[in-house]
Amino acid sequence: MSLSLVVLAAGMGSRYGGLKQIDPVGPAGETVLDYAVFDALRAGFTRVVFVIRRDFEAVFREKIGARYAGRVAVEYVFQAADVLPSGYAPFPGREKPWGTGHAVWCARDAVQDNFAVINADDFYGADSFRRLAGFLRGANMRGPRAAFAMVGFRLANTLSEHGTVSRGVCTTGADGALQAIVERTSIAPANVGPGLAYSGQEIVSMNCWGFTPALFPALEAQLSDFLAGVTARPPGAGVDPMKAEFYLPAAVSTMIGRREADVQVLPTDSSWFGVTYREDKPRVSAAIADLVKAGTYPAQLF
Repeated sequence: MSLSLVVLAAGMGSRYGGLKQIDPVGPAGETVLDYAVFDALRAGFTRVVFVIRRDFEAVFREKIGARYAGRVAVEYVFQAADVLPSGYAPFPGREKPWGTGHAVWCARDAVQDNFAVINADDFYGADSFRRLAGFLRGANMRGPRAAFAMVGFRLANTLSEHGTVSRGVCTTGADGALQAIVERTSIAPANVGPGLAYSGQEIVSMNCWGFTPALFPALEAQLSDFLAGVTARPPGAGVDPMKAEFYLPAAVSTMIGRREADVQVLPTDSSWFGVTYREDKPRVSAAIADLVKAGTYPAQLF
């Protein structure tokens, strides 16, 4: 069965400073993204679809895409503020794309099979891709409700020592199905632990998803509603049309609320590594070096 990996790589990383998707963290110059692709290939994914921006297409192809030549089928999709559903014109002055939900929608013509969605600058661990591949091989593409999945991380395994983070804290049912995601901001290690605001055992979303193509029609309908709401509001009405974003977790939550989709949470005890801040890079490099030493990864991936 063909499985695609959709990689959201259009962000420039404003807090980090620069194009962090191509910053090396591995012993042979590997990026965080290289480890994700390596893990996905081992789990059985057969295609990679990169969602990028045209303004850094050349450097991305040279520094990232060229690594996978002959190893996996690669396709590029472009996210831009003027790529919109039929009937919607570009918003005057808007250059920034419309968020992660919009990014996935931009890949609609490139994906016909079951697929995973990840961020380009997050390290999810091999277990995440094994769990996603196992789910997607059995996911029904034509059921009465869409069948999706989300890899759930323990909050304590997703923090940064160098600043606060925002996390989508998940509520699940007794059957492990996702019920809701609530965005929580300004989470720091100092307020996570026994007796504190967060226990650390909360399940959070790190944008590591498994979908069927049933996602795309629902995304388009919600994106259209979102754009209609933004453009209908007069200036100063509470929504800044230069900054408003259509987020993937919110779109999935809406589908759950409308009983359009069932989302199974796939819990993992893997540690998530991210380069939210530039100061995070040494910690990520050290963690990967430990995994190489333990034999989880070869010293040179490709």
